[in-house]
Amino acid sequence: MSVVPFEEVPQTRRWWARAAYLAILCAVAVPLAAAGIAGIVALLLTAAGGVVVMVAGIYWALISRGLLRWCALALAVLAPLVVLFLFLQRGLLWEVLITVGLVFVALVCARAALRESRDAPPEYPAPAWRHPFLVMNPRSGGGKVVKFGLQQKAEELGAEVALLEGPGTVDVDALARQAVERGADLLGVAGGDGTQALVAGIAAEHNLPFLVISAGTRNHFALDLGLDREDPTGCLDALRDGVEVHVDLGKINGRTFVNNSSFGVYAEVVQSPEYRDDKTGTVLQMLPDLIKGAKGARLHAKIDGTTVDGPQAVLVSNGPYGSHDLAGLGRRTRLDRGVLGAVALSAATTREAVGLLRRATKRGLIQRTASEVVVDADVPEIPVGVDGEALLIPTPVRCTVEPGALRVLVPRKRPGVPPAQPALDLIRLRELAWGRRATAGATA
Repeated sequence: MSVVPFEEVPQTRRWWARAAYLAILCAVAVPLAAAGIAGIVALLLTAAGGVVVMVAGIYWALISRGLLRWCALALAVLAPLVVLFLFLQRGLLWEVLITVGLVFVALVCARAALRESRDAPPEYPAPAWRHPFLVMNPRSGGGKVVKFGLQQKAEELGAEVALLEGPGTVDVDALARQAVERGADLLGVAGGDGTQALVAGIAAEHNLPFLVISAGTRNHFALDLGLDREDPTGCLDALRDGVEVHVDLGKINGRTFVNNSSFGVYAEVVQSPEYRDDKTGTVLQMLPDLIKGAKGARLHAKIDGTTVDGPQAVLVSNGPYGSHDLAGLGRRTRLDRGVLGAVALSAATTREAVGLLRRATKRGLIQRTASEVVVDADVPEIPVGVDGEALLIPTPVRCTVEPGALRVLVPRKRPGVPPAQPALDLIRLRELAWGRRATAGATA
């Protein structure tokens, strides 16, 4: 993507960013002015030391186990409390309260400056359909198919419904292809994102409309389409009064994905047999070795023309997430940009982890948009999390994007995609305030 001149940024956003910096400067100046010349150095050292100790404690909690982990967490919690106590001990109660208020004002101004404008994707008239075919997984999302009576409601609207009766007993790909051979002119899925991706690929291959029914556990694809994840019956309204939106599809070694493919730390965790039964416990148990590089293959990623050697985690998404979302847990405001999002993370030291958590440095982080991402390793196959599914894929793994490949049928009346709530990205805020603008494809 091309460089965007700073002058194209609205003036109001520039002034919001500068107001945020002004509030921060005042927040720092208030206690320093009250402390006098003699106490300034002590206060600066106290505040800076508290921040470093807190972030370092969080990092050490992630890479440790047992008693050491609990001690690190305790240190992270106690550090800001100790700083607050020392300030109060010097008789700075009112100054602390004013500082807290100014920090709040700075956060409000920073979010106003960082909030991007949103434009909705174009809609197209939905063609008449005669034989819609829907795949429904009764186990997905804790039984939403049965809870909301989706099968009966879909059949009342004229759809043929195939239920996935048991794990591993049904070939979803073959099921959808057989339906196309019988004359299905619309395919749809009520289930998780992994099943959505499989059938979406077949719909795109045959240029058929695809219906997303949010009956999975998380349904990130439905969320980014602006559908209601809490009421999957509303998705069926598209069969009565729907419109089409055309979105991109990701491909990983020929397999379709609708959300993201993850490598390294996250993929190793998802690959663990214990992950589905105890997600939190499995993550905490495996993170120390993975972050320190004691387990897992050494990765090599090529993001278009940029080579990254030895990242601990790589996330490739079907369309970029927000610049603050390094784990693919947030939202994509558009699914029709025609590019992949790519994030490569490396934080092997406490200093690098502190910088990344503060979002004040580019060290250890590459965040780009790309048309192709190739991930290789020193082993013949590597674990990959594809839309939350744990797979082993032969190396090298090639991720590409097919712009506008999928015709998605959505209800005309739907919640829509709200503007993304921006995180406090100090690099981006600095660029807005003082005229330094990064390329859209290399946001820090």
